[in-house]
Amino acid sequence: MSSSLPVLEPLTSSDRGARRSTRRVPVGSVAIGGEAPIAIQSMCATKTTDIPLTLTQIRLLEAAGADIIRIAIDSRKDIEALEQIRKETSANLVVDLQENYRLAEKAGPFVQKFRYNPGHLHHHQRSVPVEDKVKYLVETAGTFDCAIRIGVNFGSLDPDQKAEADDPMQAALASAEQHVAIMEDLGFERFVVSLKSSDPRAVVAINREFAARAPMIPLHLGVTEAGMLPDGAIKTRIAFEQLLAQGVGETVRVSLTLPDNEKDKEILTAREIIEDVQAGRFRSVPDFLDGGLNVISCPSCSRVENRAFVDLAQKVKAALKPFEEKDLTVAVMGCRVNGPGETDEADLGLWCAPTFVNLKRGESLVGKFAYDEVIGRLLEEVDSILASRS
Repeated sequence: MSSSLPVLEPLTSSDRGARRSTRRVPVGSVAIGGEAPIAIQSMCATKTTDIPLTLTQIRLLEAAGADIIRIAIDSRKDIEALEQIRKETSANLVVDLQENYRLAEKAGPFVQKFRYNPGHLHHHQRSVPVEDKVKYLVETAGTFDCAIRIGVNFGSLDPDQKAEADDPMQAALASAEQHVAIMEDLGFERFVVSLKSSDPRAVVAINREFAARAPMIPLHLGVTEAGMLPDGAIKTRIAFEQLLAQGVGETVRVSLTLPDNEKDKEILTAREIIEDVQAGRFRSVPDFLDGGLNVISCPSCSRVENRAFVDLAQKVKAALKPFEEKDLTVAVMGCRVNGPGETDEADLGLWCAPTFVNLKRGESLVGKFAYDEVIGRLLEEVDSILASRS
């Protein structure tokens, strides 16, 4: 697959295409693919162990129209909280296994779907072949009547695939195809695939390619780390319009950096885009992506290690306003799971720990700074980068 990204042209009402005919994947009371409507997803931003707040957010998302809601699990305490949460809600829940895939058997009784990232499977039990790890997940999903999502992200790729590929897009595609092949060899078909990047053009390119190669497999669409409003909604709309207009995409997630009490905006934004595409209303301007300041920030989620992350992202965006015309990419990440890798491709990256912020320049660590001092240090690095280009 070529590493070049597509030129995205504005769409018109005549570009509406028929939905693909994929296999149907049941997820609790809804389905992904087949003749089912496009399912809308989101993810809780609260700590899973904070049961009252997590339930409040689940209800907020349900009220907005969420079909499926994801919760992150990283410990046995999270599993204990999940058990209590399940007693209080009938929502279709997905468990994000993060780095510990072995928690699947503990979470299975309380959820309708597992999500795992192939790039994270190597973190635990490194001597165990990846095929055996996927087999375990497939057998566990079968035991508990769960679906699976293979979630591939450009910023957290399987290191073996990344080492062999010429670019992230090739590595992501190879990773997805490897895991699809393992599942199909095991005779398991109740899965969907996501191929996500923070660049909408990459999302369009790789999902078009995968859809052509694997027409029966449902696709979960998303622009990961789309960022804050309004830019995050614009980036997402660019990708979704291009793909949904071609009938590609059976479920969607809008990933925005939002305060906890505004997470329903992810659902409302997704529904608006879907309704517009189905009506032939195309509002995006693809040249929005042509140069200028690009602030990438991950969605506020239960993995965030300090709730100050959302405020920090907003402060970064405000501090960089004088540089809006500069060709500069700055990434702000909220946790250790995605932070280190997801910031590598940015000019400058910040990823948050509980009490400090790691500041990076490309793949190199500049230093670790307190939340209240990192903005000043960031601006020094911006000035340095721009001076080096003059």
